[in-house]
Amino acid sequence: MSKIETLRSLDQQELDALLGRSLLTTQEWSTADLAAVRKLARTLAEFDRRRIQTPLCANELAWAVFFDQSTRTKSAWGGAAARLGMQPVIVDGSSTQVSHGETAVETGAMLGMNAHAMGIRHDLILGEGNAFIRDIKTGIDGYLDATDDPRSVPIVNLQCDVDHPTQTMADLMWLEDNFDDLSDRNITMSWAYSPSYAKPLSVPQGIITLLSRFGANVTLAHPPGYQLTEQAMAAAESNAAGGGSFRVVDNMDEAFANADIVYPKSWGAYDLMVERVGANAAGDKAALAEIEQRALARNALHTDWICDERRMAATKGGDALYLHCLPADIGAEVSPGVMDLHKINVAKEANWKMYVVMALLAGAKVLDLTAVLASLEQEAIR
Repeated sequence: MSKIETLRSLDQQELDALLGRSLLTTQEWSTADLAAVRKLARTLAEFDRRRIQTPLCANELAWAVFFDQSTRTKSAWGGAAARLGMQPVIVDGSSTQVSHGETAVETGAMLGMNAHAMGIRHDLILGEGNAFIRDIKTGIDGYLDATDDPRSVPIVNLQCDVDHPTQTMADLMWLEDNFDDLSDRNITMSWAYSPSYAKPLSVPQGIITLLSRFGANVTLAHPPGYQLTEQAMAAAESNAAGGGSFRVVDNMDEAFANADIVYPKSWGAYDLMVERVGANAAGDKAALAEIEQRALARNALHTDWICDERRMAATKGGDALYLHCLPADIGAEVSPGVMDLHKINVAKEANWKMYVVMALLAGAKVLDLTAVLASLEQEAIR
C-alpha cells in the first residue's frame, strides 16, 4: 500500500495550475494536474483523520443539481462542501425550470448569481449530459463577466453521458493505495448482467480513458452490441500508445484471466441508448417504455456475465482487487460471496470521492493553499 502523502508533498506551483479550473472530463486535464488533485485529496483526507478543520471556503454556497438518482455522489458533494465550510444545496433536476424550457445557459446564469461552486449530474441520454454541463458553465461565466463579479465558480461533473470523473479519480486513488505502480498491471473493465435498464456508459468510458494513461494493460470486455462511444475508444487507444496496452474482447472469462484488478459493471446496449435519444427528444413515453423492454430482454440474454468465485479464481493469484462504483446488483453483476469478500474494499474505494471533490473545489478557489493549510495545521498543534 502506498504511503499517505502529507502537506509537505504539496507544491504550490502545481496547485496554482488548478485555480479557476472546472473538471468536465479527466481526458481534458494533464496527468500532472490530475496528480496535483490526488496529492491535495490525500492531504485533506489526512487533515480530516486528524480532526483538523478546513474551512477554506467559509460562508459560500455549493450548488449541486442531480438529473439522475444518487446516494454516494450526493453524500460526497455534501460532505466535501461542509468540510470546506460551504453550505451544500442539493436539488433534483426536475425541480428546475429546465423541464419548462429554460436552457442550460439560462439556468447557469441564474444559479451563478449566488453559487460559489456547482456540481451537475446529467447522465442518462447520450449526447446531452456533458453538453448540458458545458452550457451551464457558459451561463455562469457569462453572468460573472457581464457583472464584473470576481468570484470563482468551478464546475464539477458529477457524472454525465461521457465520463464520471470524480468516481474514476476515486477509483484511481484506491488503486494507488493497493499498488505501488499501475504500469503493466492487468485491469479489466467488464460489462456484467443487470436486470435493470439504461445504466450509463460513463463509468466504463471514464475508466478506460483514465487508467490507460498510467501504463496499465487495460482490457474492455462486453457482449456484442454493448460497445462504448467511438470517442472514448479512440482516447483509450491513444492513451495506451504511451505505455501499457488497450484491447477489447467479447469473452468475460478471457478478460478475467490473470487480471490484477476487475471492474464488472453493467451499462446499456449502445444501439438502444442511441435510439433513446430521439424518443426522449420527442417526449414519446410509449417509445421509451418499448425501448426499455427491449433493453431488458437484451440484457437477459447475458445472465452468465457475472463476477463470481469461478471467475475470480482465474485472476492473478486468484486474488484480483474487485472494484465497483456501487450500488452493485448482487446476484447479477456480482455473486453474494465475492461482494461479501470485498465489501470493505468498495467502501474504502467510495470514500475517496469526497476528498477528490474537496480537492477540486479547494484547488480551484483558494490562493496560496499550501500556506493556508500549513497555518491550519499549526493552529491545530498549538
